[in-house]
Amino acid sequence: MLFGVSYYHEYQPFDRLADDIRMMRDAGITYARLGDSIWALCEPREGEFHLDWLQPVLDGLHDAGIQVVLVTPTYAIPPWLARKYPDVMRRRVDGRPEPFGARQNMDITNPTYRAYAERITRLVLERYAQHPAVIGFQVDNETGTGMSCNDAVFDGFVDWLRRKYGTVDRLNELWGLTYWSHRLGDWADLWRPAGNTNPGYDLDWRRFHAEVTTEFLRWQVDIVRDYARDDQFVTQDVVGGHGRGDADRYQIAEVVDIPAENFPHATQDALLHPPVPSTIYPAQSQGTGPAQLYQRADLAYGAGRRNFFVTEMNPISIGGSDNTFPCYDGQWRMAAYTCISRGANMIAYWHWHSLHYGRETYSHGILNHDLEPNRCYDELARIGHELAEHGDRLTDLTPDVDVAVLYSYDSRYALEFQPCLKNPDGTPDMRCYRTIFDRFYRAFFDARAQLIVVPTSVELASYPVVVAPAVYIADDATLQRLVEYAEQGGHLVVTFRTGYADEFARARWRRAPGVLRPAVGASYRLYSNLADPVPLRTVPEVSGNGVSRLQLPPGAVGEAWMDELELEGADALVSYDHPHFGRFPAVVTHRWGRGRVTYVGTLPDSASAKSIAAWVLEASGITPRGAGLPESVRVTGARSPRGERLTFVSNWSSAAQSVDDPSIAGVDLVSGETVERHVDLGAWDIRVIVEGTNS
Repeated sequence: MLFGVSYYHEYQPFDRLADDIRMMRDAGITYARLGDSIWALCEPREGEFHLDWLQPVLDGLHDAGIQVVLVTPTYAIPPWLARKYPDVMRRRVDGRPEPFGARQNMDITNPTYRAYAERITRLVLERYAQHPAVIGFQVDNETGTGMSCNDAVFDGFVDWLRRKYGTVDRLNELWGLTYWSHRLGDWADLWRPAGNTNPGYDLDWRRFHAEVTTEFLRWQVDIVRDYARDDQFVTQDVVGGHGRGDADRYQIAEVVDIPAENFPHATQDALLHPPVPSTIYPAQSQGTGPAQLYQRADLAYGAGRRNFFVTEMNPISIGGSDNTFPCYDGQWRMAAYTCISRGANMIAYWHWHSLHYGRETYSHGILNHDLEPNRCYDELARIGHELAEHGDRLTDLTPDVDVAVLYSYDSRYALEFQPCLKNPDGTPDMRCYRTIFDRFYRAFFDARAQLIVVPTSVELASYPVVVAPAVYIADDATLQRLVEYAEQGGHLVVTFRTGYADEFARARWRRAPGVLRPAVGASYRLYSNLADPVPLRTVPEVSGNGVSRLQLPPGAVGEAWMDELELEGADALVSYDHPHFGRFPAVVTHRWGRGRVTYVGTLPDSASAKSIAAWVLEASGITPRGAGLPESVRVTGARSPRGERLTFVSNWSSAAQSVDDPSIAGVDLVSGETVERHVDLGAWDIRVIVEGTNS
């Protein structure tokens, strides 16, 4: 288990390397990430190289037993490169050049940029890759294309289309370019994306950019492998959560040894469970409550279906000068162990010390601007010492999984281009895919399921429940795999918009939900946005087939959308309390082969979504861990490579909790205390119980 920081000795206002390393060692830090934006320092003028300054940093960290991941310095270019070779700068979709002054402002496909990036990368690696402190490498940083539209990028897109589709006639057919007289007579007729209104075009443009990002990282990985030892790994830190729209975590996981993600999260009362709604926290936090952390971790583990690194967690704060919310005591530790419980093999913080200048002056480190210990440092030191003693038993864990949630980048792209939902102010909800996905992930989280988030391409048979939220873009083969999953004994949960469009973003010309229709046991011919929430009611009687009633909470409503479902063998579970829509069921379920398909035709409010998820778990024979405990208490499980069962019991509240659960038995990993069903938890407290052991 690695525990550490991003370290920028080059940003310190005076030379305090020895003090920094001493404080890191005292805090149990075992890992430091170096070098992500050192290009201008290493090459201040073209062809003039200064690399010696990094030697004492690596030597000092190594002498202290702190291992290093070295980052290729390619995501922030020096000013001379932009000045002398302006063609390296990215052009926006509207043709305007990206100005210098920020980072990631270059066209990562540009051959001039690539040549200079390769040169500085190879020079750094030639000098330091074999340093004994270096255990691995990170290629670039939070990489994406920025949706650049330089001439060569657009030409590359045309070539990509030509390879994919062969002829313009084929493209005309699949994109539907007869519409508005957009048919191409030649590849040269393809217009720039700034003027595009065609959904097929937009979908392929976004797919292309995700592939460009992956190709760029693969190119860097190949360079690194020319210098890496067999015992050194390569990783890449993607933006966590829903992440960037020009990077695909599933593709990236295939080109690196260890997937890694960055985990900024909301803190203080925004970690309470049940969650307290708030608009104060930035969008990257993915809402409030502990689900934000679990969801990020379940996305990260699902990227490669293997253990992952958390390369950037909150120290004092992450964000701008108006976003300083340091954790309450205990929350740093809870966040760290939560990620570990879901498969993290490293917890690291961005970054060691708060910067005294620059754009991120108030995206604080572990040390504030006074560079002295504080309560953040003290709590992280506690984590560091615990992991130093017990980290080997927390490494390479396999998290328990009750439910797999499918993630579809194609559907996200398409629903950002043609949103199906509205914001409260009547504008299109460009984040509607994320709105739907988050609602259903959190529904099962609130129902205490343990989850994993996987792409639609994975083998599903091992998961007792699979949820397909708004898988709007899918080919027939993908949908047929979902049908077969249910037929062979799984419980498939499908939401509205799933399967409505094909892989070319064309609405299917058969009654919805298309390929899924026989398995769903219902269909619809019309659908409607909902201007206002519509009350939901439980169907008082179901037709049998072993179907139990679904109990809704008071005030249950469907929001934003509804399909006018017509039963074709399914049982209605929920209907609308509405003078017109009341004749249509809102939620139906259907026995299919040895399994079951449940279809949700609206966006249920959070409490109702939880009730639906709880019904699905019960119908699937799943009793989630922690059922019946106080809402603030979560219980999750994992298995170690040595066969030990670990139970993580956490209290997401400021009030102490006394927990009694017969499934909790073993030895507290940290205290050594024997635990038999009864656990006391302080405010913001988490305990790790190793089951069936006395050591």
